[in-house]
Amino acid sequence: MKIRESFAMAFQNIRTGKGRAFLTMLGIIIGISSVMVIIGIGNGMEVYMTDMFQTMGTNTLNVSITGRGTTRKLSVEDMQDILEENPEYLREMSPAVSMAATAKVGAELLDETAVSGVGESYFSIKGFSVEKGRGIHYADEVNRTHVCVVGSYIDDVWYHGNALGEVIRIGGKTFTIVGVLAQEDDEPDEGGTDDAVYIPYSAAVRMDGSGTVSSYILTIVSEEAADGAVEALEQSLYNRLRSKDAYLVISMAQLLDVMTEMIDVVITVLAIIAGISLVVGGVGIMNIMLVSVSERTREIGIRKALGAKERYILTQFVIEAAVISAMGGVIGIALGYGLSSLATVMIAAMLQVEMAVTPTMYSIALAFGASAAIGILFGYLPARKAALLNPIDALRYE
Repeated sequence: MKIRESFAMAFQNIRTGKGRAFLTMLGIIIGISSVMVIIGIGNGMEVYMTDMFQTMGTNTLNVSITGRGTTRKLSVEDMQDILEENPEYLREMSPAVSMAATAKVGAELLDETAVSGVGESYFSIKGFSVEKGRGIHYADEVNRTHVCVVGSYIDDVWYHGNALGEVIRIGGKTFTIVGVLAQEDDEPDEGGTDDAVYIPYSAAVRMDGSGTVSSYILTIVSEEAADGAVEALEQSLYNRLRSKDAYLVISMAQLLDVMTEMIDVVITVLAIIAGISLVVGGVGIMNIMLVSVSERTREIGIRKALGAKERYILTQFVIEAAVISAMGGVIGIALGYGLSSLATVMIAAMLQVEMAVTPTMYSIALAFGASAAIGILFGYLPARKAALLNPIDALRYE
């Protein structure tokens, strides 16, 4: 018997019992679609996480000076020296002072507006561009000048596009607006990236009362140099502070790698759990093929009596099981695509997050291959039973 004839007979038998064949495929369909959606969610989460970290800067290092275990201090000049000592790893540096002070325009308090003290390199590090006026200059840092740069939201909402040269009060002090940043968010909103005020870090630490900078942000020459940059920076900090507990260095690139690995582990575990339904589907195929062998015992006996070899009978039933499983895989893939599109819409509607659930070609090929393999694997036992039937006993079977 030719392979083509075996496939033709398989399709004929499936058409004869459409309802039973569909119920047999159901476990495969659910398993394949579930695995596709879960892998798609994992891919979407990785892309979303990468985009989010790139917005924050995957080429940046954040340094926090805790001061634990030492009486030594680290000045901005010390950090600048560290930058100059490691040109093969580090490129730019800026202090970053978070302030609790509230901004005020006229009589209106800007409760949601973020106020930060920064250095002249901060906007370059963050990828911000000054649309109007100028940024923070070195002279502003040295002289603790009461000037500031504001986001586009403040310029549009509070100054109607004419913030340059106007004043804003921060913590009871008057600051002159010397620059307006270009819009960063697609839709500038209160409390967003564009709702911010930046003043010289030297003025910020004086207002804060601490007199020292405890946070810095640095850029590295490339993401590939992240590990070396962290090691060099930690060594330089240790040489000055003499305590490993006195500082904390966080690499955004390393943090992204850790987050991606965690997502991969979670998605893999979930995909394995969802894949259990494939085994259930395989058991269903084996069960229905055993029933089919029982129903077609006389047919098998006649064919063997006419000279059909065992391998022909085995091939026919294995192909029939594989076809049922593969058809379930195709339907599962189509359903997986539909559910992925639905999941994308639901995530955007419920979580307000633009994350696309996108199954990869690898997951599709894996799903189809798994469905066909399960059909062959679980169809072999019934097929072997059919092939080993004694033709005389089979012809007597009622």
